[in-house]
Amino acid sequence: MVDNIRGSPDSDVNKYKFAGGGDNSVDDGYIKEQDRLLPIANVGRIMKQILPSNAKISKEAKETMQECVSEFISFVTGEASDKCHKEKRKTVNGDDICWALGALGFDDYVEPLKRYLHTYRELEGEKANQTKAGNIDDKDDQSRQQALGSSPLKFSMIDKSNGGSISRPF
Repeated sequence: MVDNIRGSPDSDVNKYKFAGGGDNSVDDGYIKEQDRLLPIANVGRIMKQILPSNAKISKEAKETMQECVSEFISFVTGEASDKCHKEKRKTVNGDDICWALGALGFDDYVEPLKRYLHTYRELEGEKANQTKAGNIDDKDDQSRQQALGSSPLKFSMIDKSNGGSISRPF
């Protein structure tokens, strides 16, 4: 199936068109494969965070995960974008993504993402206030990163195969 999608220029996956033209990532109105997917190095780095330090990840596993997460992001963003289009707005924001996750049945992700978004907005507001006052430094950036966690998004997912007792970052 993946080969079918990648190999077929007429597949729905490759039919997203850009307005304006002239973009190097667009070839005859279609998005190139490398621009449709998240960078594989980033995907591999995120995958390694949850695994023991001596674990290895095959190229095939990274590519499979790359396809899955890229499709998931497109799926959720498309739903949020449709909502914005209906509301005659041009900008998709974090609240739209939260709404889309709920509308698509990913209810377990909505509350953790809302909490993260709230914390992020609070810290960005503090940063803006400090910038206006002219007293921002690297320690402020470090404390902001600690408040948000080591990676931009961390969710706690419950491992239901073990009676729901193990919580893993996602």
